[in-house]
Amino acid sequence: MSAEPTLKGVLFAFAAFAAFSWSDASVKLIEGALSAFEMAFLGAVFGLVGLPFLMKREDRLSDMLRTTSRPLWLLRALAAAVGTIASVTAFTYLSMAEAFALIFLLPSFVTIMSVIFLKEQVGIRRWSAVIIGFIGVLVVLRPGFRELSIGHLAAVFAGLSGAISIVVYRAIGHREKGISLYGAGVLGSLLVCGVLMLPGFAWPSALQWLMLAGYGLFAALATILLMYATAHAPAAVVGPTQYSQMLWAVLFGYLVFGDAIDLPMLLGILLIIGSGLLTLARERVRNVPLPASVVSDPPATALAATDDTAAP
Repeated sequence: MSAEPTLKGVLFAFAAFAAFSWSDASVKLIEGALSAFEMAFLGAVFGLVGLPFLMKREDRLSDMLRTTSRPLWLLRALAAAVGTIASVTAFTYLSMAEAFALIFLLPSFVTIMSVIFLKEQVGIRRWSAVIIGFIGVLVVLRPGFRELSIGHLAAVFAGLSGAISIVVYRAIGHREKGISLYGAGVLGSLLVCGVLMLPGFAWPSALQWLMLAGYGLFAALATILLMYATAHAPAAVVGPTQYSQMLWAVLFGYLVFGDAIDLPMLLGILLIIGSGLLTLARERVRNVPLPASVVSDPPATALAATDDTAAP
């Protein structure tokens, strides 16, 4: 692959993860005034705007429900719903930098689950990356020295749910239509979040509608940009650009939310990011197929991922 298309793909990827960050900031600005279930559902509804741009010419809407493995399709749907709810909760209760730091444990979860469920052989370097990542989490959380909240648990579940989606992709992505894995994610989020939001539903204010639109539309834009990114550059090149979200998190935290990062948290963040980059580097060397994004599970991550041409 020549340098010019690859550079274009990387630039698309940076733009995509910037848009994802603006999406997360939009939901954080609601400050928990609406339930996480309602915010996740309405954000997913707005996110449907991007669907026509994500479908290939031969795709049909009915293909969103077709699959070669219904149990794994349903698992992907459930993981997407849980991941969306968890990420909304994490960004509501934590600073953006802290939420991203914990969500970025995702590559470590993927390594562990790949060993358990896919019987992958993992060497000392990838296990070292996992250990480094969990040390980073302990440094960020400092259990016993600071109060932990539901936001911390939610961020970990967001990373875990995203990891489940990636393991599902590795199991069936080579034989599944991208629109099917996308359908599992978006339909799972709409159905589960739609049901759970009903008991506590509150009509959003005009400003909240604006923030919800930003949450869904920026996510849709990010997904489209990510698709363009993976069309121009290998996922192994695109993947590391996700960590640019931490820069946006620090920027939003400082300028909008008044957040501060102390030295231990900065050290923990660097350890977690280092762990993720080491994992990605090792998987690239081993020719493991990488989804385009390994951040918290936006519904279309798997859609972009199935365009990866790396050998399984």
